[in-house]
Amino acid sequence: MNTHHRWTATPITLGILRGALDLERTGRGVLPHRLPAQAREQIPDGQLAMAESQPSGVRLAFRSRATAVELDVVATKRVYPGTPPRPDGVYELLVDGHLAGRASAPDGDTLTVDLASGTAHSRPGPVETLRFTGLPDDEKHIEIWLPHDETTELVALRTDAPVRAPQPSDRPVWLHHGSSISHGSNAATPTGTWPALAAALGGAELINLGFGGSALLDPFTARAIRDTAADLISVKIGINLVNADLMRLRAFGPAVHGFLDTIREGHPTTPLLVVSPILCPIHENTPGPCTPDLSAMSEGRLRFIATGDPAETAAGKLTLTVIRDELARLVGQRAATDPHLHHLDGLALYGATDHAELPLPDDLHPDPATRRRIAERFAGLAFGDSGPFAAENR
Repeated sequence: MNTHHRWTATPITLGILRGALDLERTGRGVLPHRLPAQAREQIPDGQLAMAESQPSGVRLAFRSRATAVELDVVATKRVYPGTPPRPDGVYELLVDGHLAGRASAPDGDTLTVDLASGTAHSRPGPVETLRFTGLPDDEKHIEIWLPHDETTELVALRTDAPVRAPQPSDRPVWLHHGSSISHGSNAATPTGTWPALAAALGGAELINLGFGGSALLDPFTARAIRDTAADLISVKIGINLVNADLMRLRAFGPAVHGFLDTIREGHPTTPLLVVSPILCPIHENTPGPCTPDLSAMSEGRLRFIATGDPAETAAGKLTLTVIRDELARLVGQRAATDPHLHHLDGLALYGATDHAELPLPDDLHPDPATRRRIAERFAGLAFGDSGPFAAENR
């Protein structure tokens, strides 16, 4: 600890956390969750359990005259044998909305996942201290955005001036649900995920329920959305249903209806935007499942391939093309009696022309430049003057 400061310790509670739906007490500190405890009890696989514990969009938020901040954390480092090492997660400190510092925890718990066999094992690691110094000494709003793709236990928060709860925000709360593309795979920083960028552009407070590999129309996720206060809601549906080869067309329509029905139980008139998939050439007309390309892994590269047979779409297997058509039909049908329900074609966010200029590096996930483009387009289409999230439509 830096002894040049007289430190004040502040308990980490949901009162100074934004973007988290629950806070679990652990043996070392607290662990933010993006799904509530009741939903977590129903999670059927390790993928979603890992994804929801990764704090995409979660940030500490408080007011203080502090010029120095320390945060003790235990980060979970993921290792995928045969693929390039993952960069350390990034913590970003913002002062009155402007970036004022970045830090990373170089060590922590380690989770090793074998993509070929699906097995995993973990190893405990140390607590790391992150330090942010040189902040202005006036009263200010401070946010510390946690790594979007690195599970983070929060052990202690210290400042060299007292902390006060953040002032109530007059910005609308936007809750977004989606896949790893929304979660932030391949994003470089937590404020660089496309929902975080779009929220900043649209002047909204983000709750990001993007779950890598796990936007699967799970009823417990719909219930979590139903029970969470929000002024604006969007759900991006499609890519995980295809690459997991989870269901057929016969089940897809009723599942979408059930998901939206559940959300509407808690948000009957909230603007609700259904977003179809962005372009992903490997799955446009080829069903899943999707799997890592083992030949690329042998060369130290991570790429994905679709292993389904296009002819199987006649038997009801899902592709992105099929899903886009069906979502447009379903939302159009429901909108006849639900004027606050809207549809956005994902190809308007990232389509064939964009792919020619900015191809998906691993054939599945956008890179940071593409994420910014998606965010800018979403902000214009959703938050713009004629968009469903425009102030006059709330």
